[in-house]
Amino acid sequence: MSTSRLELMLRRDRAVILGAIAAVATLAWVYVIWFAANMGASPIAGADMPGMTIPGTTMPGMTMPSPEMPGMAMPGMEMGTALAPALRGWSVGDFAFMFAMWTIMMVGMMLPSVAPMLLIYAGVARQAGSRGKPFAATAWFATGYLLAWTAFSMLATSAQWALESALLLTPMTGISPALGGIVLIVAGVYQCTLLKDVCLSACQSPLQFIMRHGGFRPDPLSAMNLGAEHGIYCIGCCWALMAILFAVGIMNLLWVAAIAAFILLEKLVGPSRLLSRVAGVGLIAAGAWMLLAN
Repeated sequence: MSTSRLELMLRRDRAVILGAIAAVATLAWVYVIWFAANMGASPIAGADMPGMTIPGTTMPGMTMPSPEMPGMAMPGMEMGTALAPALRGWSVGDFAFMFAMWTIMMVGMMLPSVAPMLLIYAGVARQAGSRGKPFAATAWFATGYLLAWTAFSMLATSAQWALESALLLTPMTGISPALGGIVLIVAGVYQCTLLKDVCLSACQSPLQFIMRHGGFRPDPLSAMNLGAEHGIYCIGCCWALMAILFAVGIMNLLWVAAIAAFILLEKLVGPSRLLSRVAGVGLIAAGAWMLLAN
């Protein structure tokens, strides 16, 4: 195969992968925005105290009659109840609903940040294929990566369920300022740790990561396992940043977008740790201010 033809195919592969990433991420963000809009419109989601109903209270757009039992579902509140299951306790369906939301949100936030890794994988795979030694398709690696974040979504959903059940969290406003301050401080301290540096290094140097973990894999299962390993390192890099959502509101779209943009920038700036350290100091200061203000 001529060099010019190979370069043409590599450019085509890059265009296909970037287009697929953009399409999937866009669909995920559309869903998250729809979800947040419906939650924000729900009288339940905007209630001051999750799980608390006040007989005879008039809320925007509806009047609530006095319930016979605390937490009893009201007519016409199906959407609000689904989006704020803590009002009546979570069912299996509620958990699945929120788990799907977390999973789709992680896809929208994290898929763009893994683009450099997928482009390198596709490029090397194409070159290997031209020499008669094909690798598994890039989609298998991406699947393993997203499976790792799906597992993280299960943990995040479980944490949300526990906090809402204890009446410590509302999805739109987050946990109390005192707990929120502690979360921000923990996230800030983690930004300055060696473990953060190790995990971030794996995300910033995708080719080195692959070489250190046995190289590219020829079969789909091995490629998926390699993608899952990379996803675990990515979780190690970003879990504390994701925890900030519990402090500021899980469905606070401004913060969701800001965290996603920071994660992408952090992975693209190269080996410097200055950005991580500055963000860590800022989070510690913000957390301390929240604690002192309350």
